[in-house]
Amino acid sequence: MTDNSLFLAWTDKHRTRQWFPIGRLDISNGAYTFRCIKGAERARAKVRFEPLVDFPDWERTYESSVLFPLFMNRVLQASRVDFPEYMKMLDLPQSADAAEILRVGGGRRATDNFEVFPKLERRPDGSFDSRFFLHGWSHVNPEAQARIARLQPGENLYVTIELTNPVMRLAVQIQTEDYYMIGWAPRYLVTDPVQAIAQAPGEYHAKVVRVNPVPAPSRQRLLIELSGRWPNYEPMTSDDFQPLAA
Repeated sequence: MTDNSLFLAWTDKHRTRQWFPIGRLDISNGAYTFRCIKGAERARAKVRFEPLVDFPDWERTYESSVLFPLFMNRVLQASRVDFPEYMKMLDLPQSADAAEILRVGGGRRATDNFEVFPKLERRPDGSFDSRFFLHGWSHVNPEAQARIARLQPGENLYVTIELTNPVMRLAVQIQTEDYYMIGWAPRYLVTDPVQAIAQAPGEYHAKVVRVNPVPAPSRQRLLIELSGRWPNYEPMTSDDFQPLAA
């Protein structure tokens, strides 16, 4: 198993629709560590977010030799008949571990308001990349949805900043090269790119990895890879992402 860092986020779906990163999972040498982060405190102050049943003590470092149930329950088991097709939709080999599946799949479930996202890593040369499923494509106009159906793996896409999003105010749009707005990047990819884009405005690129047709779930319709370069910027280091445990 490779070392990984993942974050857990929570959305106040039924009231404000605000999104908060609330915890961090670190995986190293087959050991798992979970800590709550300051985004959970902000969620409590703003929308009365309650501590997790699995991790009730916000100032404790939780350790385990196996993946915590809150995360494991978000991974499709290899024993399932549909597991090979699911891995194909994620563009992952069937040998991929749970952390790799969560990095791409996000672990979202219809029964709660949580999702998992990867810690963005800036390489020594400043480059980074991230794979994600396109958000909100079902809300774009029919012409854009038809354009999605015609996309091909490897096709280049544009990344643009939206300043007037009705839900988040600030959002990252994904467009085709012929200027169809087809959806949005996940929320965890908003703050860091927006803050860093002025440093390297021509360094952001996106492309199609996979188009998963029906009967694939709508949340996993279009797999995209975003890449870029942050010359002097470390991602995910804002106050929200700092651990509460000493």
